[in-house]
Amino acid sequence: MATFVYEENLHIDAPAAIVWEVITDLPRYGEWNPFVSRCQSTLQPGDPIDMTVHLMARPQQQREWITDYDDGHGFAYRMKPVPLGALSSARWHDIRPDGEGRCRYQSHFELRGWMMPVVRGLLGARLRAGFAGMNAAVKQRAEALWAQRQR
Repeated sequence: MATFVYEENLHIDAPAAIVWEVITDLPRYGEWNPFVSRCQSTLQPGDPIDMTVHLMARPQQQREWITDYDDGHGFAYRMKPVPLGALSSARWHDIRPDGEGRCRYQSHFELRGWMMPVVRGLLGARLRAGFAGMNAAVKQRAEALWAQRQR
């Protein structure tokens, strides 16, 4: 089955706990995140994650479902699959320490299904740009918070 994957691994000059704070402080997404300006969830597996996503000219409301949660390290979610295997998605964040005051942040997104080529054709470039912007913003926010707390 064909898959569209966007994955980025970043080294961030901030402890893993700071990056965890950034990605789990959902009410503050609007302050720093250019791709997902509103996010609400308990982050508990089985619960929804409701987002306002800036993928098109007008922001889109999106609901997906938390599948995994590893306190301090990451969480994952999926869209409700479209019937007949037409389309499904998976998204996860993973944070691991990488030396003193540094960590590695992995951002992963994938689409699968027979409709994936159509979605990739219509939205692939926008998805890549959106996730790249969000990842850069995670890095920038975490490093700024860490620098501020070092003072």
